[in-house]
Amino acid sequence: MPEVLLRLDAVMDRTGLKRSKLYGMIGAGTFPQPIKIDACAVWPASDISAWIDKRIADHRAGAGRA
Repeated sequence: MPEVLLRLDAVMDRTGLKRSKLYGMIGAGTFPQPIKIDACAVWPASDISAWIDKRIADHRAGAGRA
């Protein structure tokens, strides 16, 4: 099956993060880099799913506690 590409609005919906937070995390290297397609940036859905899965696993392992 071909990879599904997500635009910014879909990424924000899936993660619950705002645009400025996402781009701040991209700059810090803690969120997947978008792929430039023409004038818009998109993310492979598998990258976003993997990021979400890792956050959940880290939280369950206790890494999410302050």
